[in-house]
Amino acid sequence: MRNVLLLPLVLMGCSLLPGGADDPVVSSRGSVCGDPTIKGEVVGQLPGPGGCGVVSAVSVRSVGGIVLSQPSVMECNTARTLRHWVSRDMTPAVGKMGGGVSGLRVAAHYACRTRNHRPGARLSEHAKGKAIDIAAIQLRDGSEISVLNDWDNGKKGRVLRKLHSSACGPFGTVLGPESDVHHRDHFHFDTAEHGYGPYCR
Repeated sequence: MRNVLLLPLVLMGCSLLPGGADDPVVSSRGSVCGDPTIKGEVVGQLPGPGGCGVVSAVSVRSVGGIVLSQPSVMECNTARTLRHWVSRDMTPAVGKMGGGVSGLRVAAHYACRTRNHRPGARLSEHAKGKAIDIAAIQLRDGSEISVLNDWDNGKKGRVLRKLHSSACGPFGTVLGPESDVHHRDHFHFDTAEHGYGPYCR
């Protein structure tokens, strides 16, 4: 009987253990990566061919109270970086426009592929769980701030440019409409370490 009574305490203790840089710790409230504001599920090891895969993957549903349009698979460092950018930069920059931010329209997350889908190119950071592509910021009134439609569009465009700039540094790579034709309709964020500082275009 004593062992039965102790079991919930043991499980509770396990759920609160702090994780390492890539440890997808789960709390009793469904948060992951040791951050109560990152909601999702642990995927664990995600193997893939030819160098693809994630050692400790999580599937993220929301960060900082902002819902992702689709559950997005990534590693914890990328999830925490996204949460930091959403809370510190994105939400304040959008402010009360359209009633405030309700979600992010995700264009891509984990995928075993090369950069820009080019045959023979190097693996994309998407193939390592270190990248997420964001096509639009969804607002509470049902409208959105679209990278494709609003990059040069008045106040919405100014917000997008500010957010593109603020992501540079927290993320190792930031690509947008002015980088190349492949990114005209979304922001690409990844946590690659280049050795010479962030690469932002």
